[in-house]
Amino acid sequence: MKLSADRLAPPSHPVARLPEEWVAQAKAWGEPAYRGQQIFDWIHRQGVLDPSEMTNLPKRLRARLQEEGLGWPLRVTSRHPSDDGTTKLLVTMTDGECVETVLIPQLGDHRLVTQCISSQVGCAMGCVFCASGVAGLKRHMSDAEIISQVLLGRRELGPERRVRNVVFMGMGEPLHNYDAVARALVVITHPDGLDLSKRRVTVSTSGLVNQIERLGSDFDGQVQLAVSLHAVRDEERSAIMPVNRKHDLAALTEALRRYPLSKRQRITIEYTLIDGVNDSALDAKEMVALLRGIPVKVNLIPMNPIGASELRAPEMARVTRFQDELTRRGLSVFIRKTRGDDVAAACGQLAFHGESRRTRLPLA
Repeated sequence: MKLSADRLAPPSHPVARLPEEWVAQAKAWGEPAYRGQQIFDWIHRQGVLDPSEMTNLPKRLRARLQEEGLGWPLRVTSRHPSDDGTTKLLVTMTDGECVETVLIPQLGDHRLVTQCISSQVGCAMGCVFCASGVAGLKRHMSDAEIISQVLLGRRELGPERRVRNVVFMGMGEPLHNYDAVARALVVITHPDGLDLSKRRVTVSTSGLVNQIERLGSDFDGQVQLAVSLHAVRDEERSAIMPVNRKHDLAALTEALRRYPLSKRQRITIEYTLIDGVNDSALDAKEMVALLRGIPVKVNLIPMNPIGASELRAPEMARVTRFQDELTRRGLSVFIRKTRGDDVAAACGQLAFHGESRRTRLPLA
């Protein structure tokens, strides 16, 4: 990984500091360097953000950390367990804004959990099949707010279960909030902290081409990339995903061809199947042509219902036929099992709570 502290945007909050930044801060306070490492350990290995509980630190340093504002930048305000074991958490930040994060147990071994985290309050991309996009963007999340979702997730699971995978597939377009997401990626994969494998962290994007290239360069392709495709012709994709009007399919597929991958690594293509919109045999045939030469696997997602749209998923037989069309033409294709839809925690169903207020921010 190429990114070090001096190449990242400055941390917005003490939770987002790296070990070397804590060491420098400790020295600036007249403390020995190892105190900085101890603080990072308390936060990211032990999940303790209350300085009063950091018992191996001297009282003067604990008081300094209190003055510094160290503490949780968000808290769990409600829990919504699904019949399938998935749990949606509503988390509230210090300004009162809310987002959702989802804990999804692995099928066959509920001790291992994938956490779906958010990167924005709402989303500016405007995808018509997604509750976050329909609601619009309120604000970016900070680096510390993003990181703290994972810390909260670990605390919710307890010692018998663990977060094994983290996917940036919750509310928001992660690459629209690149600086905060980049710092969060470095912190949650740091070997002295949560130590998540970079191969088990996935960033999903609607197709911000410049930022896809930046992610590949900054992280040497070690972070997994997922791309929301959802249509294979520009006219149809622009109608359901406005981002395509700026970053069309030709630009997107060229960026994917340049994304650095190891020999066994593949880009995940997310494709929400919408009845009568993008689920024909011709769509399948043109997807194969569009992705030719790019190492990919395809996740088919029958659209999950959202209140703001009359669009719906095809019948399951049509979903299976679409999969067969792709498979016989050589693509690796999976139908994603819907998890948490009974508590509106499934793909496309997460949305911020409260009045819809759109904020226009420039697309990268």
